[in-house]
Amino acid sequence: MNGANAGAVPGGAGGEAPLVYQAWKGNNVFFLQGRFIFGPDARSLFVTMFLIIAPVSIFCVFVAKGLMNDFSYGLGLPVMVAAVVFTAYDMSLLLLTSARDPGIIPRNAHPPEPEGFEGNAEVGANQTPPLRLPRVKDVVVNGITVKTKYCDTCMLYRPPRCSHCSICNNCVERFDHHCPWVGQCIGLRNYRFFYMFVFSTTLLCLYVFGFCWVYIIKIRNAEQITIWKAMAKTPASIALVVYTFIAVWFVGGLSVFHLYLMSTNQTTYENFRYRYDQRANPYNRGVVENIKEIFFTPIPVSRNNFGARVPQEQGLRPRSTNGFMSPNMGRAVGDIEMGRKPVAWDEPRMAAEIGDLGGLGNLLEDKDGRFRNASPDLSRDALAVGGLDEQGSSAMNPPRTSWGVEAGR
Repeated sequence: MNGANAGAVPGGAGGEAPLVYQAWKGNNVFFLQGRFIFGPDARSLFVTMFLIIAPVSIFCVFVAKGLMNDFSYGLGLPVMVAAVVFTAYDMSLLLLTSARDPGIIPRNAHPPEPEGFEGNAEVGANQTPPLRLPRVKDVVVNGITVKTKYCDTCMLYRPPRCSHCSICNNCVERFDHHCPWVGQCIGLRNYRFFYMFVFSTTLLCLYVFGFCWVYIIKIRNAEQITIWKAMAKTPASIALVVYTFIAVWFVGGLSVFHLYLMSTNQTTYENFRYRYDQRANPYNRGVVENIKEIFFTPIPVSRNNFGARVPQEQGLRPRSTNGFMSPNMGRAVGDIEMGRKPVAWDEPRMAAEIGDLGGLGNLLEDKDGRFRNASPDLSRDALAVGGLDEQGSSAMNPPRTSWGVEAGR
């Protein structure tokens, strides 16, 4: 694998510019010359694969094989083949989720041109007043004005529903969350496969759980013994029953939660940050249209060609920024997005809800453990524009790759 870190990368042979994946400033890991892109915590994929493949292997060896050898119903072989095919399908969905561009927006080489002067800037008689980019811009979505924020790291205005992942260090379109189990951000281009992976894993757990009980009952009927003695004769079945029973609560609960999100056209990030059940959701177009948007619309082409050469301009030194001010220069550290201080929600309840998602517990927490501001960027809230952009916090708190750390900004 090839890791791409921030910083200059020497050109190729003959002074050629490096490839995009070689000069990548995010925290991603690339494989096969940029054909596959993973998050920095891609090693967690091996854990996820083991947690799926190991129990299925035990099932095939001790349960499906037992059905095939001990009973002449021709049941064992189809059960084993189905388990293997289903597992292969599940693994393919896992790789489609974790090894593709989730919807990364390429960062700009330079900040956009400032459009005006900062009105309250103090300047001398012969000095040019500093220019400041507006912190937010308004975009109308289904008749509702949504504020798009400026990202200092990527030097661009994020499109609606885009957020910056502090783990991967990229702006991702329709950012849902960073999933440590797949080692990748979940966004516009892989959310469909993520849900299909979680749902198919749920079905696989139910499949193994059900046929373990079939095997136990067949032993009981064949030997005319109690169910407890039959269970004692197949300890592998009991271990798998317990394992799949626990696992199905996690993946099954996640499947139900994301089914709710899809039906209301929300992301995990929006659900815990904006609370659309209490405010208007500009993206909700009805259950049928929302589901069609996820599963029956073409997946957009990636904005990044990781195997291409870096454009010559990106290899040059950035132009001078004398007199230019970022939207967040001079902001107080305590100011949070939209100029409001953090809102004290019912934090124990929220922490319990988020904890159930496995690894998302601290998705929206600040360093001191309090939740970030939950106000949506809608003009109808009449919120004051100002305060420290979320990029400011990332500059002082470098991204971490441990599970459960905050991801979306």
